Amino acid sequence: MARYYVNRNNSAKENARANISRNSKNKQGGFFSTLKFIFLLGGACLLAGVASFELYLSSLPPIENLEQWKPNIVTKIYSSDNEIIKTFTAYTFEKIELKDIPENLKKALIATEDKNFYRHHGYDISGLARSTVQNVIAGRVVQGASTITQQLARVLFLNNERTFDRKLKELFIAARIEKTISKDQILEMYMNSVYLGAGAYGVEGASQIYFDKHLKDCTLAELALIAGLPQAPSVYNPFNNMDLAVKRRDQVLMRMYKMRYITKDEYEKAKKEKVKLGKVPQYYTTNRAPYFCDYVMKELEKLGFDETEISNGGYKIVTTLDYKAQKAADEAISRNLRGWGLNGDNNQAAVFSFSPVDGKILVYSGGKNYSKSQYDRVTQAIRPPGSAFKPIVYAAAMEKGITPNTMIEDRPITIGQWSPRNYGNKYRGKIPVYMALTVSSNVCAARIIKEVGIRSVIQIARVLGIETPLEYDYTIALGSNGVKLYEFTRAYGAFANGGFVVQPYAIERVETSRGKVIYSAPKTKITHQLSMNTAAEMTAMMKSVITNGTGRAASIGKPAAGKTGTTDDNKDAYFMGYTPNIVTGVWVGNDDNTVMNKSIQGGTVPALIWKDVMKVATEPYGNAEFNYPEIKLASYGDSKTIGEDEEENSENKESSAENNQENMIMTPEEISKQVNNILNKADNQRPAIQSQPNGQAQTTPKPAPAPKPAEAPIPVPMAVPESVR
Repeated sequence: MARYYVNRNNSAKENARANISRNSKNKQGGFFSTLKFIFLLGGACLLAGVASFELYLSSLPPIENLEQWKPNIVTKIYSSDNEIIKTFTAYTFEKIELKDIPENLKKALIATEDKNFYRHHGYDISGLARSTVQNVIAGRVVQGASTITQQLARVLFLNNERTFDRKLKELFIAARIEKTISKDQILEMYMNSVYLGAGAYGVEGASQIYFDKHLKDCTLAELALIAGLPQAPSVYNPFNNMDLAVKRRDQVLMRMYKMRYITKDEYEKAKKEKVKLGKVPQYYTTNRAPYFCDYVMKELEKLGFDETEISNGGYKIVTTLDYKAQKAADEAISRNLRGWGLNGDNNQAAVFSFSPVDGKILVYSGGKNYSKSQYDRVTQAIRPPGSAFKPIVYAAAMEKGITPNTMIEDRPITIGQWSPRNYGNKYRGKIPVYMALTVSSNVCAARIIKEVGIRSVIQIARVLGIETPLEYDYTIALGSNGVKLYEFTRAYGAFANGGFVVQPYAIERVETSRGKVIYSAPKTKITHQLSMNTAAEMTAMMKSVITNGTGRAASIGKPAAGKTGTTDDNKDAYFMGYTPNIVTGVWVGNDDNTVMNKSIQGGTVPALIWKDVMKVATEPYGNAEFNYPEIKLASYGDSKTIGEDEEENSENKESSAENNQENMIMTPEEISKQVNNILNKADNQRPAIQSQPNGQAQTTPKPAPAPKPAEAPIPVPMAVPESVR
């Protein structure tokens, strides 16, 4: 009996184990069954999705007038007045019928670009799936798998951006192309439209540019080289890199051999053939504003455009340039330099104009002859501005409460070991500040920087956009430190626009060959750096410079303000001026920093160039007046006189007494007479302007550094120009 129960218990345990094992297997089988079901369901959904996608693509309508399409194959830069100022490639585009294209080229392109071309409906599902997996893994588009039809879709209607969105559009358009024209027509259109580098659009153009022969006369090796170009035209361009071009050609030959399009003997023979190229093509056929177009290219690169993409992309680049004014500037530079005997390659001038309201660059001439010198004197040259820097000093004074009618002593002054002198050693005694700027008094500018402090002047220069180093020294009041014309002109813009500093820009928009805008300029950067009152006072004073002072030759018969500048020994001459709508800066000098003719001053050649440019540039605005409160300029102003309490050292007093005829203190009547003399001399006849006073800096050979103010300044390193050492 006991044995029975033992056996029964053992049997029960075995049954329990069997049940557990059976349940475990049932559970495992259920899991795998569920996984199998999910996999099958997913596969069915994928197949259904693919079928639905194909059904959708097949339902897309054909494209109207596709056979009449001709690509816009040249990137062009336009001025704001719709003038083409630059085209990038001397291109060749000659349509050729499929029957006239060598069979070896057709086979080479199909073997290289799309081996299933005649079997698919514009897209290759297997290739698409493979590339999609690679792209998902990478998190971006790294593999294209585009068919010839998709490539044609991209050439005709899209751009080269590597995005999923573009890829999807490419599929839709390819499907529509396949419904519109036959396979042979697609292949023909592709071979006529694809860009193949060096300005060649289409296979016939490529054969003429690379080999200087028609397509029908090309060898197998030459045809294979052409067939290898679509993947990366600039990379495999034999003019740029022969080694890569040959390696790519050999890859194409290998594919042709593997697909049995050519025999082994043909393959080996073609591989050994040396490449014989034609002449290198001329890339630029139009370049009517070359210095400006170079600036545009730099701006495009900052926006993320690649130079190769720009030149080959068929873009329409619309700029801010006023071509009429640009043409006037180029002609004015040539005419005035020639008229004043500045005919050498070393004699140069530069002009920069922009709108102080919205920042549009209107005129940009970096020199007189781009073919001889590509050096850009607008943004690269750093030259001292002379007295044209004085408005920066006076603006610092206006910000500290000094007014145009504040009186100032126009007498000799010594600061440390520095004793600036006026032009011709003529002094006027006590005069209003505005008159000091009008006649460009050097000693008055020195007194003002001593009154307001060097730090204040440098701070004003910085906030107005002058980024070149400025030495912590009183001599900067007379423009001893170099500046860039671009920055200097931008700074003057604040005087024209109520104290607002506006960042100049050159590109309005970029369009694709199909007219799609892919870049549009945002509102430019604007910052408020000077008070409205300071801008109004500075404008009133600089209007007087043109009507009654050293800038008379720049008069354009409408409201304008400006300042002349001539450095020591006549090495640099400037005229900086503006109307309410346009600011223009002009520099004239020698590239090697040698002395010019003594007659070349800020009030002569630069002022005349400025006048010629502004007459044209301001035409659309009529006689626009500055929208500023009225600033009255009086002969005798505030009770305060700058420099009245200064102690003149005995040496200066003796010098004044002994040389009264030379260092003459002028009465108000004599001041009026001198201004009249300036008006009579500074007319539009060049010879009559040659003796015009200009506020030229007269310095001792080595001015000493300024006494340090109470607050410890932070020196801004800058080498003093040789002429001021």
